[in-house]
Amino acid sequence: MTVNQRKAQTRIERAAPIVADGPGEVLSRLSDMCELRGLDGLSADLLVLRDLAGPDLERLVAELETLEVTERLAQRAAGALLSNGGKRLRPLCVALAARVGTGFDDVALQLAVAVELVHNATLLHDDVIDLAPTRRGAPAARAEFGNAASIFAGDWLLIEALRRVRRAGVPGLLDELLETIAEMIRGESLQLENRGRLALDRQLYFEIAESKSATLFRWALRAGARAGGLGTAECRALGDYGTQLGVAFQIIDDLLDLTGERQATGKELFADLREGKLTLPLILALERQPDLRPALEEIASSAEAADVGSGVRRRIAEALVRTGAVRESRELAGYRIAAALECLEGLPAGDATAALALVARSTLMREG
Repeated sequence: MTVNQRKAQTRIERAAPIVADGPGEVLSRLSDMCELRGLDGLSADLLVLRDLAGPDLERLVAELETLEVTERLAQRAAGALLSNGGKRLRPLCVALAARVGTGFDDVALQLAVAVELVHNATLLHDDVIDLAPTRRGAPAARAEFGNAASIFAGDWLLIEALRRVRRAGVPGLLDELLETIAEMIRGESLQLENRGRLALDRQLYFEIAESKSATLFRWALRAGARAGGLGTAECRALGDYGTQLGVAFQIIDDLLDLTGERQATGKELFADLREGKLTLPLILALERQPDLRPALEEIASSAEAADVGSGVRRRIAEALVRTGAVRESRELAGYRIAAALECLEGLPAGDATAALALVARSTLMREG
């Protein structure tokens, strides 16, 4: 065992059970942020959401703790990531969609665990592709256990997710998840083919975002709806809501990569660009200021954040504001959220439907 692996094992042994920040703490922090911004109504609604969905997510955390994380290197790598928690947004979507129907039962619980495992599997694989040093503010699994262990860890989580869906026994959902994973791979492949080219256009960007990011949100909402016994029209509406929410979530991620605070995001600014990914704000800025390309290429070719002079970063940051790229990106995310809210209009009124609307609106307020 290497020094890094010994350190990681110690951290796993000392970690809080599977999640550093519990679901209630995440929602409470978001509520506090809204209150500071003068959004008292949204702040109060988030606390209501915490009370509604908090018990469901606590059940999720308890179920995640039943995963058999042995001394096998791949399983320890997976456990290291899971122990760092996360926002648990996708399983929250499963829980709320199920509550639109008959409620969050043991079947919905298995589906919520499955979607969280798939999401974490993609993170493990992404970090290897991107050579990422950190994840969620801690050393990435690949940095502690090695690239091979991180890949096998992701594979293990995917297999465990598929087992959970099979165990849930909802007709057709396993096939839908397999199609979802295939679509995610297609999106990742498209992004990989265009990595470093700095030539992405809007149409291709949204194609990648819908395949790579939004499709898992779509499955989460449809899975929860199926578990809750909802009909075909309601399942379709919730799936469409998930697609719009997922694209908006990706756009806000793009903005945070360029304008966020490291303490909140857990990564250095311009990390996506250094990995050769041209995100939506940069696409918009390049459309309006083509002479920005050399500065972007300098960052894209740098191995570390410290390799890029502050003047280059400042020039890009100023261009993002001057060209309106930041403003328009947020507006485009807002349009997606509006479309997501429209998808909820035909659903049964109630606390869960109102909570899904709140999840959509609060996505625009994310800081990490």
